[in-house]
Amino acid sequence: MAMAKRSYSKRVKNMEPAVQNITVTIAPGRNYIDLSQIASLVNRRFYRQGINWAVAGFKVYKPTPTESGASGIVISKLPNTWVMANSWMKSFKTWQKMNDESLEETESVRAKFLDFKIYMNNFHHDAGFIGNVLPQAANGDVAIPGEWEASKIYIPDTSTPGTIDIRELVAVGQNFPGNSGATGYNAVSLIEGYAASRGLPNILDPNTPSDADDASGTSPENWMVALFNDGTTQDTAVLTDMITDNNVAPYPFENGPNPTAGVPGNPYPHPFVDTMYPNGANQMDGLELVDVSYFNAGTNANTLNLKGDNFPCGLIEVVASEECGMIIHLIPGHHRGYLCEPMTEM
Repeated sequence: MAMAKRSYSKRVKNMEPAVQNITVTIAPGRNYIDLSQIASLVNRRFYRQGINWAVAGFKVYKPTPTESGASGIVISKLPNTWVMANSWMKSFKTWQKMNDESLEETESVRAKFLDFKIYMNNFHHDAGFIGNVLPQAANGDVAIPGEWEASKIYIPDTSTPGTIDIRELVAVGQNFPGNSGATGYNAVSLIEGYAASRGLPNILDPNTPSDADDASGTSPENWMVALFNDGTTQDTAVLTDMITDNNVAPYPFENGPNPTAGVPGNPYPHPFVDTMYPNGANQMDGLELVDVSYFNAGTNANTLNLKGDNFPCGLIEVVASEECGMIIHLIPGHHRGYLCEPMTEM
């Protein structure tokens, strides 16, 4: 009996070779890693920053065994929220529109490696990309960086006609955190820019009809509920409860009620006066924690393994109490050798 002929017309795309284990040195204090930057260096291939990277995990080790006391590592990332995704997208589109309008008559001068590059937070902004952690070989030889410049926006200054204000971009936190010690420019926040540019929903969501609880008496407006009345029922009470309770969002929002307004020391008035998106200026200002671990005292406790995650824009903050080495374990995939996706699909 003849076997059916297999079709090989649909071939799976071969993965490009790419370095999967990248070694860096972490200094005491705050360290910032841009996976797109270091992948570009170790592979000699351009990776845009607008990528959501998958990381299998991190191995952290002390270069020399010591008997020192407990020391630790904290890894954080940009928040994995719809607010962060939409803020990045709208900021990117705005930056792109600014460039397109400026290049409308001079398209030929568009930069070959034009890319939307942002900072994680005000600390990253203050240190600048010049302070980013760079990859190194097994013998400790550190890569020499190429050009990796932060994106800028140019805002017309209406207080002084004919002038512009140059700003860089931070993902989380407040607008205008101060001039960067590395570049001299102030910055604006993706999340705060998104919050300020959005329309807001009605304070009552859903906006309940005022006669929804009229389900009793001789002429009930809500006759569909009244159809099931059998003398005295709980329907009216239930509907009244529906309208008066559980009808406001379970998070603070502009002009919304503040249930803790009377608590001593509460910094927010009643009602709230600003849009309060997570990781913006007024709500959980900061990054999303990924993992924390500590070295124990002793010569046999000099290695830590921390969990991986997805890292929007490939940006990682590492806070260390002392110098240590780190191996970043990436995941093979079809995006030029890595498992990741464009930020536009986050």
